[in-house]
Parts: sequence; structure tokens; C-alpha cells
Amino acid sequence: MRTIRVETSAATILLTEEPAPKVRDRQTGEIAKDAVTGEALMRVGVVYLEDGESSLLQVTVPESGVSEGLALGGPVALPGLVARPWESVFNGQSRHGIAFRAAAVAPAGLPASAGV
Repeated sequence: MRTIRVETSAATILLTEEPAPKVRDRQTGEIAKDAVTGEALMRVGVVYLEDGESSLLQVTVPESGVSEGLALGGPVALPGLVARPWESVFNGQSRHGIAFRAAAVAPAGLPASAGV
């Protein structure tokens, strides 16, 4: 499926959930791996604020892309953030959504326009 680049330069992104391993199979506890590199994947929760609106997002990043110094509630940068629409059918139920993935998650300063 097509990926859509997400422009983050005008947004404020705050960490709401610390990085944790992304689980591929809840029954076995298997950790998700990148299909190309085989590297373990992590999930982070963020709130994305832009133009007076906010969204809670779960973002997948490779384990090597998780930087030191992340603080809950603190601003973060998500270089290479992309959105990928997905759809699946399980037990006759159709589900769909948008998955977010970034190359890394790192501490960031608040944009000058944040007015904090």
C-alpha cells in the first residue's frame, strides 16, 4: 500500500507513552520485526498538536531509533514520519485504519509558535 509522508514542522508532538516492544502475536507474545532488516519494532504513544487540533497516535519505530532522554509529556521529534492506510478481514469483520511509522523518536524543543 501507499505511504503518505507526514509534515511535522508546524506541529508540536508530545510523548504520552514510553517506548515498548510492539507485539505481533498477543497469544504467543512474539515481538514484531521489520520485514526488511529483521530489527525489533517499538511503539510509542504521542499527542500530535497542530492548528488548534490534537490527535493521539501510536507510532512504530525501529528499536535502534529510540533515543535516550525521552520524558513523558516532553516534546519529541519523529523524523521520517509516514502514514499507511490498512484494511483487514478477521472472522468476517472488516477493519481499517491508519498505521504510523517513523525512522526514530528523539527529544525535541518546542516550536517557537507553541506559545507554552
